[in-house]
Amino acid sequence: MSSAMTYGQKQFIPTPPDKGSFPLDHDGVCKKTMTKYMKCLLNNNSNNSLCRTEAKEYLECRMENNLMAKEDWSKLGFKESDAVS
Repeated sequence: MSSAMTYGQKQFIPTPPDKGSFPLDHDGVCKKTMTKYMKCLLNNNSNNSLCRTEAKEYLECRMENNLMAKEDWSKLGFKESDAVS
């Protein structure tokens, strides 16, 4: 495989994600909520709008266990009034 560039082709320069990296859940602290969210996606043909409650529970678990930075719900696409059951 060659890494030579074709004349006029722009070189790809990767950029880091806006939020940076976050630690993996090696201890499985949030595995239960992650599994619940993934099952919801599976049961709803990957329509994440039908799994907002499960998504919020998963993100809340990650924030509470320092697996991601604490963010305002509005920055994550949720309203403060969105209930977590």
